[in-house]
Amino acid sequence: MNSNHTINIQTNNKALYRTIWRWHFYAGIFCIPFVIILALTGAIYLFKPYYESWQESQFHQINSTAERLPANQQIQAALDAIPGGKFLSYRLPQNSTESVLIKVQAESNWQVFVNPYTAEVVGKQETSWQLMNIVKTIHGELLIGNVGSILVELAACWAIVLLMTGLYLWWPRNAKGVEGVLYPRLRDGSRTFWRDIHAVTGIWISALALFLLVTGLPWATVWGAALKEVRAIDFSAQQDWTQSRAEEHQHWRAQASEVFDLTPAILTAAETIQLAPPVELSISNAHHNSWKASSQSQNRPARADVWLASDGSIEKQSGFAEKKLLDRAIGIGVAAHEGYLFGWFNLLLGVLTCAGLILMSVSGFILWRKRKPDSVLGAPPAMPARVGVAVVAITLGLAVFLPLLAISLVVLLALEFLVLRRINSVNQWLGLSK
Repeated sequence: MNSNHTINIQTNNKALYRTIWRWHFYAGIFCIPFVIILALTGAIYLFKPYYESWQESQFHQINSTAERLPANQQIQAALDAIPGGKFLSYRLPQNSTESVLIKVQAESNWQVFVNPYTAEVVGKQETSWQLMNIVKTIHGELLIGNVGSILVELAACWAIVLLMTGLYLWWPRNAKGVEGVLYPRLRDGSRTFWRDIHAVTGIWISALALFLLVTGLPWATVWGAALKEVRAIDFSAQQDWTQSRAEEHQHWRAQASEVFDLTPAILTAAETIQLAPPVELSISNAHHNSWKASSQSQNRPARADVWLASDGSIEKQSGFAEKKLLDRAIGIGVAAHEGYLFGWFNLLLGVLTCAGLILMSVSGFILWRKRKPDSVLGAPPAMPARVGVAVVAITLGLAVFLPLLAISLVVLLALEFLVLRRINSVNQWLGLSK
């Protein structure tokens, strides 16, 4: 009796392992192309401030003279350079040899660099064609708008499943020592090597990868929109992130205006406050008599906004500490996601995590090709299994937390049982009846 009970437990455990392996396999087949794209673009975007600083350096080699021209004259020079342009914001230069960056809105958005001593336009760039904006659009929308955004969000949801099922499969059950668990076996053949590269890399980066996936959700179309609705219940302040590139273009925090009066008093006050750079000045009300100095630091907890009257006096100010707990939590997550919460080490962790995700994807693909039989997909054989309470609870929890995952899971199961299992050739190729 006891031996039969033990055999039943072992059989069920084996069946559960095989079932989770199948889910891991199918999630990987869908996710791998997206994970590689997201990891590559994410790793590139981590260096956004460094790249833009290098790119803008060509516009900052100016000779300082005795006195700068009035800011209004600099802004007008920028508007004259863009037909039909309206003023958006004025970025404070950080040293005497740096040109002023003035953002202008026309049919598209432009960055115009102006010599503050001569009002000469030394360069201009259309924002949508900047490299980092293209990289960001690929990362968030695959260059295909809302459809791409939903695909990226769906891939992120299934990547969370991929990592969690991978952790279950990695969990050492019969291992002797840590070889093949915490570091790869290098002399046990090609298949063992790639299996260990895949699994060991996963265990070292899984927590960081899960963090990146979760902290990326506020930008997502479906999850972000749901968060926005929840946030609207008790939040009057504008959120510090957007759900799509289209919304980002329509959602300028600065007012586009043909009328402006950036007085010397406002400039002096903005420089005296010493907000975390870069600092942008923009018109804050329809009467054009109040301005906002806004820190655009990559480290979002360092950001603050100060509203200034035309005489330079402070009307009000708002910093990170004044935000609601939810906004502070998301701000910290976004800063860490972008690699700037705690300096160079945050950046390094981001790069290593992206590299690890690419390595896991490549090694997973190689493992699949090594074990894939001819003429079939090569999914692990199915075994009927009793699913435990913990697995059901985790699945339901993920479904509640990730609505797009729940929808896709229902669609996938319905498609499998109503269509795919009824087509013999497809059934055999997918391995559904094994």
